[in-house]
Amino acid sequence: MKYKKALVRSAVIISILLLSVLTGFLFQFIWDKVDRANYPRDYSEYVEQYAGQYGVPEAVVYAVIKTESSFSSGAVSDAGAVGLMQIMPDTFNWLMTMTKESLEEGMLYDPATNIKYGTYYLSYLYLRYNSWDEVFAAYNAGHGNVDEWLEDEQYTDKDGKLSRIPFEETKNYVKKVNNAIDVYKRLYYES
Repeated sequence: MKYKKALVRSAVIISILLLSVLTGFLFQFIWDKVDRANYPRDYSEYVEQYAGQYGVPEAVVYAVIKTESSFSSGAVSDAGAVGLMQIMPDTFNWLMTMTKESLEEGMLYDPATNIKYGTYYLSYLYLRYNSWDEVFAAYNAGHGNVDEWLEDEQYTDKDGKLSRIPFEETKNYVKKVNNAIDVYKRLYYES
């Protein structure tokens, strides 16, 4: 009798453990589906092309697009930033002096053009700062602000890297982009 009760108890425990494991796998599968819907890889042909061309990780480009416009190519900010990667027309004109192209500002609504110039700008900023947090801060607040912060030891660490961002919006922006990068890496770039 004791043996039978112990056997039943063991079977119940094993069943509960198996059910827990299966529920965990099912939950992860559903969660990944929801995350993939919320963190898409729209415009992948342009992201792949320009991320490769300018040496920017694809997850970074997708995270910036997600954070800036949530993949709306027609997005315009209150400040006047345009398109998927929310590029200011003045920044676009300045970047074109470096690429030696001459395009109309309306091309910022074109996904290929916007991703090209947004990725080019990220690459430029990375060459300038060699730190993604500083790149994201500059992308949001402007590299002039980041340059000033880097000259002020109240905003830098012992290595001269940005350790504190005085603009709350920019601090939150950097955090959002980094969180989005983590999700993109988990969903699409880690085995």
